Amino acid sequence: MDYKAHQVSYEEYIRFFNQRVKNYIPPREEWTPVDHALFAPPDLYRVPLDEAEQLQLAALQHTFAHHYRNNEYYRKFCEDNRVSPDDIRTPEDLTRIPLIPDTFFKSYPGGRDFATWLGNLYTGELPDIVIRQKHPTLDQVVGAFNDAGLVVTYSSGTGGHHTFIPRDRRTFCNAEYALAKAILAMSSDHWIFESESYLLMPDPRVNSIYAGKASEVMLDLVGKALVAIEGTVSITLLAMAMGGKGGIKGRIVRHAAARRSRGIVDRVIDWLVSREEAQDFTYLSGSPYLLHAVLQELTRRKMSFHFGERGGVVTGGGWKIHEDKRLPASEFRAEVYEVLGIPESYCIDVYSMVEGNGWMIQCPEGHYLHAPYSFYKPMVLDEALKPVEYGEWGRFAFLDASALSYPGFIITGDRVRMLQRCPVCDRPGPVLDPEVTRAAGQEDRGCTGEVRRLFSVGEVG
Repeated sequence: MDYKAHQVSYEEYIRFFNQRVKNYIPPREEWTPVDHALFAPPDLYRVPLDEAEQLQLAALQHTFAHHYRNNEYYRKFCEDNRVSPDDIRTPEDLTRIPLIPDTFFKSYPGGRDFATWLGNLYTGELPDIVIRQKHPTLDQVVGAFNDAGLVVTYSSGTGGHHTFIPRDRRTFCNAEYALAKAILAMSSDHWIFESESYLLMPDPRVNSIYAGKASEVMLDLVGKALVAIEGTVSITLLAMAMGGKGGIKGRIVRHAAARRSRGIVDRVIDWLVSREEAQDFTYLSGSPYLLHAVLQELTRRKMSFHFGERGGVVTGGGWKIHEDKRLPASEFRAEVYEVLGIPESYCIDVYSMVEGNGWMIQCPEGHYLHAPYSFYKPMVLDEALKPVEYGEWGRFAFLDASALSYPGFIITGDRVRMLQRCPVCDRPGPVLDPEVTRAAGQEDRGCTGEVRRLFSVGEVG
């Protein structure tokens, strides 16, 4: 099969894709309403609205009842709010599902109590967790959970206090499949298996930091993938690099991070030079900070490329280039076109967070963020945490039916505006305004914010 989509039908294209990622899809005979909402639609952003409404309702009813029955702490929270699964009967009732503030996932204790906290957050029966240390570190607790078959990942904000999410294997596969299918739907001009990719992230095979782990599915899709940040980035190392902690050791870590950043930039440039004449697809994905550093260094060296439609860029949020500078996504796309020659329609951004599995990805036509509305309900709330009308600004919240191992019903600290449909392309579902910011009083964060802070010490280039 040729990788160019216009030479095959989209139906054939998606069948080949599903074959490539078949290990992420449960057997059809085991499908729940959640699986029908996630795996059945060929394109998560073109589901007819009436059909999507029924899929979304059935999926969220299933997942809400699952957490109500199998998570003691969330059930008590629901009882305090006087809501039970019997109350969720119509699409309008979905807004009654009790939401958890994203700050809750940062409110953990240390040592063995951290393991208890993670276990209480988990929905269902935990596997046997063996923690051998008397006073374990956060890394050791996360390692013990992951050794037992779970996928505990973390992110962090400027305060250095991490967000931890425990996923079972099925929930993690849901997140990975949803990401790959989202990118496929918005970039189907090329079959990405016939490609070479540079993941501008920590190696997903050996890291639990979500900015890297979320990219693991790409290693199963692209023809060849290189990873920018090799080796393990521990929670302790990340804290030292991001803040003023760690004394002399911390300063050494931050100095080493700056040197590593310069080495990464050099290696990516060498790779781009090697790919200049390649006829298959050249694909960069991950941290906009790292790619911005590459573009700056290329400009300094007076180098440029002309990849055209043989190249593509997918970035993963986090648009603060430095602590005091935010780069608008439109300026970043213009920079990519000027230096790499990749058209703006082939440069798209993904908005998501460690707490959820729903990936909102920009359409190439207008760069609005489309929500996967068959299994994921996006909402915008006012200061009283009540839903606002389309077109009004407020705090982003969501109901994620695909999160089975923890309650994925979350209020975030992000300030967004949602439109009923995209004003540019013909996809029917809801979209977010491309510029997502933090609400007043909320610390900065982003799927790749920790990558920026980890490697932004000192000048790059």
